[in-house]
Amino acid sequence: MNRPPLTKIAQQAVSRACRAHGRAIDATVGNGHDTLMLARCVAPDGRVVGFDIQPSALDHTRQRLNAAGLEQHVELINAGHEHMRDLLGDGWVGNTDIVMFNLGYLPGGDKSIITQPDTTTSALAQSLDMLRPGGLLSLMLYRGHPGAEAEIAAVTQWIETRSRSCNRPAPGCIWCGVLSHRRAQSTRSNR
Repeated sequence: MNRPPLTKIAQQAVSRACRAHGRAIDATVGNGHDTLMLARCVAPDGRVVGFDIQPSALDHTRQRLNAAGLEQHVELINAGHEHMRDLLGDGWVGNTDIVMFNLGYLPGGDKSIITQPDTTTSALAQSLDMLRPGGLLSLMLYRGHPGAEAEIAAVTQWIETRSRSCNRPAPGCIWCGVLSHRRAQSTRSNR
Protein backbone atom coordinates (compact mmCIF):
# COMPACT_ATOMS: atom_id res chain seq x y z
CA MET A 1 0.00 0.00 0.00
CA ASN A 2 1.31 3.44 -0.91
CA ARG A 3 0.98 5.76 2.09
CA PRO A 4 1.60 9.49 1.91
CA PRO A 5 4.79 10.74 3.58
CA LEU A 6 4.55 11.35 7.32
CA THR A 7 5.30 15.03 6.71
CA LYS A 8 2.14 15.25 4.60
CA ILE A 9 0.10 13.36 7.22
CA ALA A 10 1.35 15.75 9.92
CA GLN A 11 0.44 18.80 7.83
CA GLN A 12 -3.04 17.39 7.17
CA ALA A 13 -3.62 16.80 10.90
CA VAL A 14 -2.39 20.30 11.70
CA SER A 15 -4.57 21.85 8.99
CA ARG A 16 -7.64 20.24 10.54
CA ALA A 17 -6.76 21.59 14.00
CA CYS A 18 -5.77 25.07 12.80
CA ARG A 19 -8.20 27.98 13.01
CA ALA A 20 -8.39 31.07 10.84
CA HIS A 21 -7.48 34.04 13.04
CA GLY A 22 -5.61 31.60 15.32
CA ARG A 23 -2.07 31.37 16.63
CA ALA A 24 0.59 28.84 15.72
CA ILE A 25 4.23 28.22 16.53
CA ASP A 26 6.72 26.56 14.21
CA ALA A 27 9.37 25.56 16.73
CA THR A 28 11.86 24.49 14.05
CA VAL A 29 11.42 26.61 10.91
CA GLY A 30 13.91 24.77 8.69
CA ASN A 31 13.13 25.40 5.01
CA GLY A 32 9.78 26.98 5.85
CA HIS A 33 7.32 24.43 4.47
CA ASP A 34 5.44 24.09 7.77
CA THR A 35 5.68 27.84 8.46
CA LEU A 36 4.05 28.56 5.09
CA MET A 37 1.31 25.98 5.70
CA LEU A 38 0.61 27.47 9.13
CA ALA A 39 0.48 31.00 7.68
CA ARG A 40 -2.11 29.84 5.15
CA CYS A 41 -4.14 28.24 7.94
CA VAL A 42 -4.30 31.31 10.18
CA ALA A 43 -4.84 33.90 7.46
CA PRO A 44 -6.26 36.50 7.18
CA ASP A 45 -5.91 37.73 10.78
CA GLY A 46 -3.96 35.05 12.64
CA ARG A 47 -0.34 34.91 13.67
CA VAL A 48 2.54 32.44 13.30
CA VAL A 49 5.85 32.67 15.12
CA GLY A 50 8.76 30.59 13.86
CA PHE A 51 12.01 29.77 15.65
CA ASP A 52 15.31 28.65 14.18
CA ILE A 53 18.94 29.02 15.23
CA GLN A 54 20.19 29.21 11.64
CA PRO A 55 19.88 32.57 9.85
CA SER A 56 19.93 30.80 6.47
CA ALA A 57 16.78 28.87 7.44
CA LEU A 58 15.02 32.09 8.39
CA ASP A 59 16.15 33.81 5.17
CA HIS A 60 14.90 30.94 3.01
CA THR A 61 11.59 30.87 4.89
CA ARG A 62 11.18 34.64 4.58
CA GLN A 63 11.61 34.32 0.79
CA ARG A 64 9.05 31.52 0.68
CA LEU A 65 6.54 33.60 2.68
CA ASN A 66 7.14 36.70 0.55
CA ALA A 67 6.57 34.72 -2.65
CA ALA A 68 3.23 33.53 -1.25
CA GLY A 69 2.25 36.99 0.01
CA LEU A 70 1.96 35.75 3.59
CA GLU A 71 4.91 37.44 5.30
CA GLN A 72 2.62 39.76 7.28
CA HIS A 73 1.24 36.78 9.24
CA VAL A 74 4.62 35.49 10.44
CA GLU A 75 7.32 36.62 12.83
CA LEU A 76 10.61 34.76 12.44
CA ILE A 77 12.90 34.63 15.46
CA ASN A 78 16.59 33.71 15.33
CA ALA A 79 16.64 31.75 18.59
CA GLY A 80 16.29 28.20 19.80
CA HIS A 81 12.83 26.80 20.47
CA GLU A 82 13.76 26.40 24.15
CA HIS A 83 13.27 30.17 24.48
CA MET A 84 9.69 30.29 23.16
CA ARG A 85 8.02 30.97 26.52
CA ASP A 86 10.31 33.87 27.40
CA LEU A 87 10.25 35.41 23.91
CA LEU A 88 6.51 35.11 23.30
CA GLY A 89 5.30 36.07 26.76
CA ASP A 90 2.08 35.50 28.63
CA GLY A 91 -0.23 36.48 25.77
CA TRP A 92 0.57 33.22 23.99
CA VAL A 93 0.22 31.00 27.07
CA GLY A 94 -2.94 28.93 26.74
CA ASN A 95 -3.87 30.72 23.50
CA THR A 96 -1.95 28.79 20.84
CA ASP A 97 -3.70 26.40 18.47
CA ILE A 98 -0.70 24.51 17.09
CA VAL A 99 2.95 23.94 17.96
CA MET A 100 4.96 22.05 15.33
CA PHE A 101 8.40 20.49 15.66
CA ASN A 102 10.49 18.94 12.87
CA LEU A 103 13.49 17.67 14.80
CA GLY A 104 16.89 16.82 13.37
CA TYR A 105 18.84 19.00 10.95
CA LEU A 106 18.11 21.53 8.23
CA PRO A 107 17.56 19.62 4.98
CA GLY A 108 20.18 20.80 2.52
CA GLY A 109 22.12 22.45 5.36
CA ASP A 110 24.95 21.56 7.69
CA LYS A 111 24.10 18.15 9.18
CA SER A 112 26.35 18.83 12.16
CA ILE A 113 23.88 21.48 13.39
CA ILE A 114 21.09 19.42 14.94
CA THR A 115 18.37 19.80 17.51
CA GLN A 116 19.45 18.60 20.96
CA PRO A 117 17.61 16.41 23.50
CA ASP A 118 17.85 18.89 26.40
CA THR A 119 16.68 21.96 24.47
CA THR A 120 13.99 19.96 22.69
CA THR A 121 12.47 18.53 25.87
CA SER A 122 12.55 22.02 27.43
CA ALA A 123 10.72 23.39 24.38
CA LEU A 124 8.20 20.56 24.46
CA ALA A 125 7.35 21.32 28.08
CA GLN A 126 6.94 25.01 27.24
CA SER A 127 4.77 24.18 24.23
CA LEU A 128 2.21 22.46 26.45
CA ASP A 129 1.87 25.70 28.41
CA MET A 130 1.39 27.62 25.16
CA LEU A 131 -1.39 25.41 23.79
CA ARG A 132 -5.06 26.18 24.30
CA PRO A 133 -7.32 23.33 25.45
CA GLY A 134 -7.80 21.14 22.39
CA GLY A 135 -4.62 22.48 20.74
CA LEU A 136 -2.25 20.22 18.84
CA LEU A 137 1.41 19.46 19.38
CA SER A 138 2.96 17.92 16.27
CA LEU A 139 6.34 16.18 16.44
CA MET A 140 8.39 14.85 13.55
CA LEU A 141 11.70 13.20 14.40
CA TYR A 142 14.28 12.15 11.83
CA ARG A 143 16.71 9.24 12.12
CA GLY A 144 19.84 8.73 10.11
CA HIS A 145 22.16 11.40 11.48
CA PRO A 146 24.49 11.47 14.47
CA GLY A 147 22.56 12.42 17.60
CA ALA A 148 19.16 11.32 16.30
CA GLU A 149 18.75 8.24 18.46
CA ALA A 150 19.54 10.16 21.66
CA GLU A 151 16.93 12.80 20.80
CA ILE A 152 14.34 10.19 19.85
CA ALA A 153 14.93 8.41 23.17
CA ALA A 154 14.61 11.69 25.12
CA VAL A 155 11.40 12.70 23.32
CA THR A 156 9.90 9.23 23.73
CA GLN A 157 10.67 9.33 27.46
CA TRP A 158 9.22 12.85 27.69
CA ILE A 159 5.97 11.71 26.02
CA GLU A 160 5.69 8.62 28.21
CA THR A 161 6.36 10.59 31.40
CA ARG A 162 3.92 13.31 30.38
CA SER A 163 1.21 10.75 29.58
CA ARG A 164 1.57 9.18 33.05
CA SER A 165 1.72 12.38 35.07
CA CYS A 166 -0.71 14.76 33.43
CA ASN A 167 -2.35 16.76 36.24
CA ARG A 168 -3.92 19.57 34.22
CA PRO A 169 -6.08 19.87 31.13
CA ALA A 170 -3.85 18.86 28.27
CA PRO A 171 -3.88 19.60 24.58
CA GLY A 172 -6.02 17.32 22.48
CA CYS A 173 -3.30 15.23 21.00
CA ILE A 174 0.41 14.71 20.67
CA TRP A 175 1.30 13.32 17.26
CA CYS A 176 4.74 11.89 16.83
CA GLY A 177 6.31 10.54 13.67
CA VAL A 178 9.75 9.01 13.41
CA LEU A 179 11.30 8.87 9.95
CA SER A 180 14.13 6.68 8.81
CA HIS A 181 15.46 5.75 5.42
CA ARG A 182 13.99 2.25 5.63
CA ARG A 183 10.85 2.58 7.70
CA ALA A 184 8.39 5.03 9.14
CA GLN A 185 6.31 4.69 12.27
CA SER A 186 3.91 6.96 14.06
CA THR A 187 2.68 7.11 17.59
CA ARG A 188 -0.46 8.90 18.63
CA SER A 189 -1.12 9.76 22.24
CA ASN A 190 -4.64 11.06 22.81
CA ARG A 191 -4.92 12.95 26.05
